Formats: sequence, C-alpha cells, structure tokens
Amino acid sequence: DLIGTEVNVKEVEVIRDGGGIVKSIKPDFKVLGPKYGKRMKAIALAVNGLRSDEAEKLEFQGSLMITPDDGQGDIELLLSDVQIATEDIPGWLVSSEGGLTVALDITIDDELKSEGLSRELVNRVQNLRKDTGLEVVDRITLFIDANDEVKGRLVENLDYIRAQTLAEEVIWQDEAGAVQIELDETTYVKVQVVKR
Repeated sequence: DLIGTEVNVKEVEVIRDGGGIVKSIKPDFKVLGPKYGKRMKAIALAVNGLRSDEAEKLEFQGSLMITPDDGQGDIELLLSDVQIATEDIPGWLVSSEGGLTVALDITIDDELKSEGLSRELVNRVQNLRKDTGLEVVDRITLFIDANDEVKGRLVENLDYIRAQTLAEEVIWQDEAGAVQIELDETTYVKVQVVKR
C-alpha cells in the first residue's frame, strides 16, 4: 500500500518467479578476459547459453557455477562477471538492479485518464483555495467551465473532487473571475472558487 501511494500506482503485484519477464545475460569481456585468459571464448559461449531463469538465479545469489565446453572444469561465475538486462515488454517500462526487477504498465486507459484529470483539478483547486486565503476547513462552491468530453471525465470522479476540495456544490458554468488552468498538455478548464 505504501509503495502504491508513494509512486501513484493503482496496484502493486509482487512476483517471486520472474513473472515472465525475460532477462538477457552477456559476458563482461573487460572483467572475464583478464581473469580467465584463454578460457574466455568457452566461458563467453557458456554465459551466452544461460537461460533467463539462470540469469535470475545469478542475479539473486550473486554467483552461479557454469561448465564451459573446454574440458577444463567448472567455474564460479560472479554477478560482476556479466551484464544482465531485462528485455522490453511492449506497453511496459522494465528496469532491474541488485536482483530486483520492476515492470511498470504505462498503458493509460479511459478510467486512468479520468482519474488523472480529476487529481490535477483537485491539485489546482487546492492551490486556488490557498491563493485566495481560504482556511483548510472552509466549504466552497466550485465553478468549472469545461467542454463536454472533459466534463464527462470529471463527473466520473465528482465525489472524489468534492471531498478533496470541500466543494458543497459544483456548478458547470463559466463564472466571473474564473481562471484557466491546465490539467494536462492538451486539457484546459476554467475554474472559480467561491467561499460558502
């Protein structure tokens, strides 16, 4: 719950087995070359042949025993001997560090778009309340002038908007003294805050 609140996401799902995230692993020649010399080619082939689950195991444990195909025995491959990267998943941002992989679904559906606009409206109204000298507990009438599409999106979250801004009433019309505010790069509304 804390993570979700702090990074403003709707749902956090913890997956322990990789959750289908594919990891690629490549040998770090600058590290392995001086360390293993002539065995480097066989070791590189063995590293390139590791599966995604083996890359995860190496990432988690810090080392992994591998058997290069040069007949000279096993070696302990260290996390510092390789470069592990997550492969892109369409519609997601994926990043890994220190054995932890985070995948963020960046698809914005209509519901999320509506919630985002509503949160921005609340933020701007709170700033207007502060700028006009209203007290934290003062109730207001909120005038909003928006086109039909934006109004429809905001109406979906009207209870949230009213609760957060202490709006006793929301009136959908332009009002004298209203200021234009930007909710996102393409969405503007005019807003007036009046103490009740």
